Amino acid sequence: MFKPKYPPMDTAPVLAAPPSTVHSPVPLQRGAVPAPMVGVTSSRPAVQLTPGGVLTLVVGGSAVVLVVGAVLVSMLLAVAITAASVAVCGVTVRSILKSDRP
Repeated sequence: MFKPKYPPMDTAPVLAAPPSTVHSPVPLQRGAVPAPMVGVTSSRPAVQLTPGGVLTLVVGGSAVVLVVGAVLVSMLLAVAITAASVAVCGVTVRSILKSDRP
């Protein structure tokens, strides 16, 4: 019941390799310049920022920078407090062990 059932080796499907495609580069003639693409426009609309939009972006970006900075500083402070408390514990344990010896 708990043993997996594998198909016999003869009946396992053979995976075919994908057909390889060979691309040959087209040689450019000397002095040939590709024709400019005239009349081709992008389907994406252009981004137009109003003064209110710029102000919103500046305020939003500043808020993000301040929040990320506060989080990073608090993490650094937590690591520093933890390191200091571990150092105090180490010194205390060392002094207790050292004072037991005559």
